[in-house]
Amino acid sequence: MGRVVGYDVRILPQYQVAGRPTVDRSYLLLDEGVQVTKPVVFTGALEGWWYVDLVEIERTGDGLVVHDLYADVMIPPAGDQYRILDLDELGEALRAGQLTAARCADVLVATQRFMDRYLPRADGKPTESEFPPPEVVELEGFPSFL
Repeated sequence: MGRVVGYDVRILPQYQVAGRPTVDRSYLLLDEGVQVTKPVVFTGALEGWWYVDLVEIERTGDGLVVHDLYADVMIPPAGDQYRILDLDELGEALRAGQLTAARCADVLVATQRFMDRYLPRADGKPTESEFPPPEVVELEGFPSFL
C-alpha cells in the first residue's frame, strides 16, 4: 500500500505463547529501510508495543529480501517513550568485519532519521509523521495474508 508492504509470518512453535495468535504481521517502510512489527508474543507490560528493525531491503526477481541491520527500537502504544536496542550487536558486527564502517554509519543515520521523523522530540516540536504510519494502520485491518 503506497510505500508500505505488509506480510505475515508464522511464529515458530518455540516462540508461541499459549492462547495467542500464531502469526505476526510485519510492515516494510520501503523508503526508510525499516521493518515494523507489533509482536503478538508480547504480553504483560510489553503488550501492544511496536518493534522496529532497521533493515536493508533488497529487491530481487522473486520479490524482496530483508536483511537485519542490528539496530532496533521498541515503541509503546502511546509512543511517548521508546527504547533503542542492539547497538552492541551493531558494534560487534562492525568489529567482526560483518559491516563496513560506512554501512555502520548508514545504520546509525537511518536510526536517527526514523526517530526524528516518528518519535516524540525532547524539544516538544511536532514530529514530521505520525507513528505508526497511516498505511500500517490500514494494513493492520486486513485479514491474514497466509
